[in-house]
Amino acid sequence: MGARFFADLASKYAAYVDAYRAFPSLALPPMMELKRVHTAHVVDNAKLIAEGEGFDAETARACEAAALLHDTGRYEQLKRYNTFRDSDSVDHAVFSHDIVVEKGWLDGDPQREAILTAVLVHNRRDVPDGLDPLTEAAVHTVRDADKLDIFRVLEHQIATTDWRTNCKAFWNLPTTARPSPAVLDAIRASRPVDYQDIKTLADFVLIQVGWMVCGLRYATSRRLCAERGHLAFRRTFLHELTDDPAVDEICDLAAAIGARG
Repeated sequence: MGARFFADLASKYAAYVDAYRAFPSLALPPMMELKRVHTAHVVDNAKLIAEGEGFDAETARACEAAALLHDTGRYEQLKRYNTFRDSDSVDHAVFSHDIVVEKGWLDGDPQREAILTAVLVHNRRDVPDGLDPLTEAAVHTVRDADKLDIFRVLEHQIATTDWRTNCKAFWNLPTTARPSPAVLDAIRASRPVDYQDIKTLADFVLIQVGWMVCGLRYATSRRLCAERGHLAFRRTFLHELTDDPAVDEICDLAAAIGARG
């Protein structure tokens, strides 16, 4: 049941994405292709988390479905607004939720509400209280799986673009400015960073270090983060951006959290 359900859902999702190609034989625009590949990695991460945390088959099913659908709205967002920055366009999680509802892909499915909730809140700073166990697992799995691949995406962008002159993927933030005090203070206090406080490329990278402090729910997610070397990469890159001593302070804090599992 689970495998058939996911295969059918994946087929519908792929057909939806293919509609954004100029012709069926052509590649997606580069930024849309980035999101298509990102989604595939998020699904893979969700499977690893579900397995590592010992979720039952039905919970794993909901987690994988939510991971597949979490960024459905990104394609239309880019088409309409030419940006992935929500503050300049739409909340992409709400947009994704609404498109999935409109398409009816989950109609009649017993896990519909859990999956939709996970899509809706995957990018929120705080998770709502009072979620049932299935919904809570789907929500936190998608949030962790998404962050794990955002780590990969940033590393890929840095490796394959001249980030000093082409910073579009990083919101065109200043590349040489020091970290913002508000960002540093939030991470020190183990609080989620307010995106409005991100003023520099160093902030953009530090928010991801902050996820390693207080943003990964599951031990499996923290283990995968450590095994993939995401913190070490960010520490090295931050030293390219700034000589602020707070860089090592914050990275040391993340390393200590990660070591506790």
